[in-house]
Amino acid sequence: MTRVLLIEDDPAVRRGVTLGLRRGGHETEAVATGEDGLESLAPFAPDIVLLDLMLPGMSGLEVCRRIRETGEVPIVILSARGDDIDVVVGLEAGADDYIVKPASTEVIEARMRAVLRRVAPAQPAAGEGPVVHGGLEIDASAVRVRKNGAELSLAPSELKLLLFLSASPGRTFSRRQLLEEVWEHSYYGDARLVDACVKRLRAKIEDDQRAPRYVQTVRGFGYRFGPL
Repeated sequence: MTRVLLIEDDPAVRRGVTLGLRRGGHETEAVATGEDGLESLAPFAPDIVLLDLMLPGMSGLEVCRRIRETGEVPIVILSARGDDIDVVVGLEAGADDYIVKPASTEVIEARMRAVLRRVAPAQPAAGEGPVVHGGLEIDASAVRVRKNGAELSLAPSELKLLLFLSASPGRTFSRRQLLEEVWEHSYYGDARLVDACVKRLRAKIEDDQRAPRYVQTVRGFGYRFGPL
């Protein structure tokens, strides 16, 4: 049973999403403000957060940033704001996915499942140890990444993207391929998910984001890891 924290100020939407999720077997706690959502994080310990952007008081973007500062719980933005700039800003704030309202319970559950599958990446063959690329140490079996000896805190999407790219150094993947492999979005995926995640990941692993060493852009196509 998935524990879902819904932060949504619209009473009708909050009630409808909550009922739909509970019918699907998810334990759901719903609150109306960002402040209440942050206070619920520790006692409720959700597996995933559904977060509206347009909240009274503290904005959804600020809530997203604060959650990212203190933990790695997956975040899916659920918002009526679907303009490009809104989506990009939400993803760059640390969200793992972005759903534009109105959305059916089936769509919300499908996107939740895809995000939650990324929390626990597939394990490599037994006995495979950490791989070191310069100052970056990637331990897929322990699901841990270090830079210059210091452990990095990566969001689920960032970790899954890094593990996937680094498993095939020098190979270029299109944004569509990354959506299918990392986000598991075959048809309704948005390439902005990939670009925003790459930007967040580079901020944590690269010495110079303008000249990335690890996650490199192949202009007009996609991304590759190295070659180093």
